[in-house]
Amino acid sequence: MLHRKIEILSPRLANQIAAGEVVERPASVVKELVENCLDAGATRIDIEIEQGGIKLIRVRDNGRGIVKDDLPLALARHATSKVYSLDELEALGSLGFRGEALASVASVSRLTLTSKPTQQTEAWQVQSHGREMSTDVTPAAHTDGTTVEVRDLFFNTPARRKFMRTEKTEFNHLEEVIKRQALSRFDVGFTLRHNNRTIHSLRPATTPAEQQRRIAQLLNPDFMTNALVIETERAGLKMSGWVGLPTFSRSMPDMQYFFVNGRVVKDKVIGHAVKQAYRDVLYHGRHPCFVLYLELDSSGVDVNVHPTKHEVRFRDQRLVHDFLFSQLHRALAEVRPQANQSIEVATPEPVRISGLEAGEFAGQTSLNMGAPTADYGRSFGTSPQPMAAREQVSFYQALQSPPANQEGRSLGLNTMPQSDQNDIPPLGFAVAQLHGIYILSQSEHGLIVVDMHAAHERITYERMKSQYDQQGLQAQPLLVPLKISVSEKEADAAEEFSELLLKFGFELQRSGPESLTVRQIPVYLQQADVEPLIRSVLSDVIQHESSDAILAHRNEILSTMACHGSVRANRRLTIPEMNALLRDMERTERSGQCNHGRPTWTQMTLPELDKLFLRGR
Repeated sequence: MLHRKIEILSPRLANQIAAGEVVERPASVVKELVENCLDAGATRIDIEIEQGGIKLIRVRDNGRGIVKDDLPLALARHATSKVYSLDELEALGSLGFRGEALASVASVSRLTLTSKPTQQTEAWQVQSHGREMSTDVTPAAHTDGTTVEVRDLFFNTPARRKFMRTEKTEFNHLEEVIKRQALSRFDVGFTLRHNNRTIHSLRPATTPAEQQRRIAQLLNPDFMTNALVIETERAGLKMSGWVGLPTFSRSMPDMQYFFVNGRVVKDKVIGHAVKQAYRDVLYHGRHPCFVLYLELDSSGVDVNVHPTKHEVRFRDQRLVHDFLFSQLHRALAEVRPQANQSIEVATPEPVRISGLEAGEFAGQTSLNMGAPTADYGRSFGTSPQPMAAREQVSFYQALQSPPANQEGRSLGLNTMPQSDQNDIPPLGFAVAQLHGIYILSQSEHGLIVVDMHAAHERITYERMKSQYDQQGLQAQPLLVPLKISVSEKEADAAEEFSELLLKFGFELQRSGPESLTVRQIPVYLQQADVEPLIRSVLSDVIQHESSDAILAHRNEILSTMACHGSVRANRRLTIPEMNALLRDMERTERSGQCNHGRPTWTQMTLPELDKLFLRGR
């Protein structure tokens, strides 16, 4: 290659190179222009699009405007009114700050900038057509504020234009940008029109109800009826917003919005913290839904790490991660049926029979967490036993105490508990067992169906986690030690990690090259089939290979154990056993999902049942 002189790039080429970083597609242009509007103090922003943004992007605001003498500078590279010093950059309060956006957009389009500050009596306009940055300022007609009109994007860079997708695809990306900005600034009104058709018309949302209405309009109405309100503050960090119930999940991470100091970001630290918080309650392969806002001192976060400003870097990443994880983990743990629910859940309208439809399960949302009814007799024709008496027996204890009347295990209706009390627990009282799999319960509001294995699995899992953290799992010796045949690899693992397995409640003794003697198992797993339980636990131990790795993944091992120790399908339960399980669910954290994230219960309200049978029509 011949030696070439070093020369300064022409302004046009420099701007087009910068445009390659900032202007990826029409959505990128809209993002930069809308951020300028917000930085200008606009309370209303109107966006008009033609042909997915390729032909026309027009963004109009009612912000402070640009004075006449600054209009040419607005299209110059590295010119900005937002940052004047390094101190201001480190304590950044604006969305835009690089001073390249308008210059970059102008270099690859036909751009017209019209503005009128309040203090000026008339508006002025400057135009650029992708050539050198010499511009003329001319008078124009315009109300207070600014309009930026971008036509024929990439008209002078055909190579970039041919990478554009279909009009529909480009508009979808562009609409997503507007959604993010509208979620970041509830106090601003937004209008989006595409090919002369209004897509969104959003008024400023100042009250919580208006904000929830905006979220429902932009995302999915079902989200707000399946969301928990988050409001927490600690160590200089403040988080607010909404997180979806674990049973409201998506096959793709397309309903996840996180804002740091008003700026929408995608960050690995944030993503990992949220994922960990949902780890125990989310079905495999599903993604949680959330709209969350994190506020912290601007000096604690660096937003100048990526040209598009989508990524940030936290000064103390561990502090942010631990705060997000602990607060979300605690909020999700409190999601259980109980009489006094501390977390607000939006009240839904009557819905269809719920299930895993379209990737979402909404059957748990309409459970009234408020005070029980004052007239149990009118709903059930009889009264329940006192709450204190019901809470004396857990499901585990009920299983250990065979009923006096074995006929009570047969499937069928049974009488309700008797008492003078009028309180009804959230999950009601069991009336029958269906196919040895489901418990049917009559609640204040209708019919509740419980997957007894999934529910017992969660209860067993949470109890074992708590006991493990306190003193290790309590074990019980087998009356007759059990000898089982295993592979040599499994026997080696049992011998190598024998001390660690004791903490999980297992005493395994090697009795041959391919055999083990089981001398004790955890108390909670007395009902389990011991041989497959031991094989599953050894499989988990072999997978993690070292003691440190095993301890790091102890929840996975406990989950495996809980699955084996839970009541199995086709196990017929008495009414007292079923009611004991319901009461345990009401006391157990995360009892709305099993260890694998599947729902443990759903309900059909009386209005839904009436609708099925056309009652009242």
